[in-house]
Formats: sequence, C-alpha cells, structure tokens
Amino acid sequence: MLFLTYWFVFFIVSLYPVYWFCPFPAFRRLILLVGSVTFHTHFAGPAGVVPIVVLGTFVYLAGLTRWRGPCYAGIAASCLALIYYKYATFLATQVLVSVWPGAAGFVEAHAQGLRAITAPLAISFFVFEFVHYLIDVCRGDRPIRSPFDFALFTVFWPSIVAGPVKRYQHFFEALRCGAGGVNSQDVAVGLVRVAIGLVKKFAADNLTGWIAYSAPLYAGMTVLDRWQFLGLLALRILWDFSGYSDMAIGFARMFGIRLPANFCWPYLAGSVTSFWRRWHISLSLWIRDYIYFALGGNRRGVARKVVNGLIAFAICGLWHGAGWNFLLWGLYHGVGIAVASTYRDVLGPLGRGIGFVFDRVPLVGWVLTMGFVAIGWLLFFYPAPEAMKMARLLFVKV
Repeated sequence: MLFLTYWFVFFIVSLYPVYWFCPFPAFRRLILLVGSVTFHTHFAGPAGVVPIVVLGTFVYLAGLTRWRGPCYAGIAASCLALIYYKYATFLATQVLVSVWPGAAGFVEAHAQGLRAITAPLAISFFVFEFVHYLIDVCRGDRPIRSPFDFALFTVFWPSIVAGPVKRYQHFFEALRCGAGGVNSQDVAVGLVRVAIGLVKKFAADNLTGWIAYSAPLYAGMTVLDRWQFLGLLALRILWDFSGYSDMAIGFARMFGIRLPANFCWPYLAGSVTSFWRRWHISLSLWIRDYIYFALGGNRRGVARKVVNGLIAFAICGLWHGAGWNFLLWGLYHGVGIAVASTYRDVLGPLGRGIGFVFDRVPLVGWVLTMGFVAIGWLLFFYPAPEAMKMARLLFVKV
C-alpha cells in the first residue's frame, strides 16, 4: 500500500507543516503542486509520468480553445490511451482471438510486447477526470486557463490512487477554501478519517489472507459456511475500496480541502438502485452523467433505458479491470438496476404488489439486495467460470 512506506511517512511529515504555516495562499498552492508532482513522480516513475504529462498537455490546450473539434480530439486521445494501457492485452488475447481464431498466431508472436505494456499509475482516474473536464467545457463551462491550476487539478496527490473522481468546478472551490487557511478542526477530522481508512485497510488485508486460505476449501463447506465466506468477501471488498477513499478524503481534509464522499453505508441499501447511490459515489455519478445521460438516459422508453443502463454498467465493470469477469459483473448489476427500476410498470398489478411489500417491509428488500450484491462479488473477485460454480454451490448441498 502506497500510504504505508517510510518514504510516504517522511513525505507527509515534511509537507504538511510547510503548508500549514505558510502565510500566503498562493504559496500554499505552489507547495501543494510541488508535493503532488513529487508524489506522482516517486510512485509512478518516468514511464508513468510521461504519458500523463503528454496527455494532460493535450487536454489542457484543447480545453483552452473551447471548440468542439479539439475537445472531442482530447476526449478520443484520453479514451485511446486508457484502452492501450489498460485493455490492449485483454482485447488482443481474449476478445480478438475469440472473434477471429486465426489471429492467435499474430497475438502469440507479439505476446512479449503486449506483456511489456505497463499502465501509468491511476490511468483510469486521470482519463475520467480529463473526459469530464472536456465535456463540461464543451457544454459551456469555463476552462482552466492557468497551466498551474490545471496541473494541480490533474496530479492532486490524495485522490490519485483511488479517487474520489474529482469534478474540477468543485475541486477549485474546495481548493480556494483550503489555500485560504487550515484550522484545527480540519486537521483533527482529517486525521480521524485517515485512521479509519487505515483500520479498514488492515482489516481488508487480513481478510484477503483468510479468503485465499479458505477458497480451496469452499466446495467442502456447508451451505451456511459458504454464505459466511461470501459475507466476509463482501466486507473485504468494501473495506479495501472505502479504506483507500477514507484516507484520500482525510489527507485532503488536512489541507483544508473537502473532497466529496465516496461511500455512504452501501450495505444498508434496500434496493440495487439505492446501493449504487451509496457505492463508489463519485464513479457512479460520473457513469450516470457522462455515459448513461449521454446515451439518452430514460428519455426514450423502457427498452432504450434498459439498453443504456446495460452499456453504462458494462463500462463501469470494465473500468475496474480488464477481464470477462469484470464485464459480467457490470452487466449483472445492469440487469439488477433494470429489474429494480422497471418491475412495477412492466408487471402491472403484480409489480405494484411486490413493490408494496418492499415499501412496507424494508427488511425484505434489504435481504434480497444484499444477497444480490454479495453473489455479484464472486464475479468481481474470481474468474467467471469459477465464480459461477461458487454461486451455484450457495444453493446446493454437496
């Protein structure tokens, strides 16, 4: 974990006092930028920094024009960079060979080159923020004119590793407040949030070891033990994701900068729709605003709404990783959202009756939602064939 190294401890012990005691807001921004560049350079290395500098420069210049052509070119370049660095191997070895078996020889001949592709640190977060920026500029928002400010938005170090996915309008408002001065409450709240994140990460890491040990024994467990295994897997994934987000939000708060919440008790959700309002909130809102709405949202009838949702969730799944299991996990939740949002209308009186039960007895909706979400984590965590076999064993006594 990046936040548990001697270098990082020295980094924050050196950076925060200089920032806190600096009397000038402009200098605080400079200190924050220098710290962010140092952080990114150290952990990403030259191979990870150069692509982001080149892509960021292109995006910055495209945004300055406010013309659709350069902005669309910047969006295309960002998406192509993400595809190349994160998905080239998957597309070549899995998708291409599946569609065109004759390409297997070509792929094998270039296998070493494909394996040599190393994605820059946090390329997914960089690309989503660049795309958001250019789309909002195309929609009429003011571009970032200062290259200093654009660089700070791009490499703000607390959110590089695991988000939240920032919106530049909100970020600069929060930065203005933070650069104006940090009070003791900001530091105290930030430290507590970081501590909570660290506890979650330690718990997740310990559960990872237990899950790795127990997985080979899964088929021989009782049905109850398998469900307990699944519950601990769900906790491990939640604590891993939200632990990083808590630390990012806490470190930013210690600069007086308030990043948006990223998780809000998702395992208390009473429906799949509610779950996605609580889980990885910044990512969910990004997918909704820049993919689902861009495809037409729910404005063109139920069938188109379902298709748009499936496309959006397929992209959401692949954003988490390059593999069939992530695609299936996204589609699985897309189907869940489609059912949850349309069953009342599609089933007529029966659907309204089911909805009445969920409204009057929230526990029923919560149990079904948590079962649905937990089974989905098998697809997220394991290869698709193994995940499907494990899901079947949840309901079969062997």
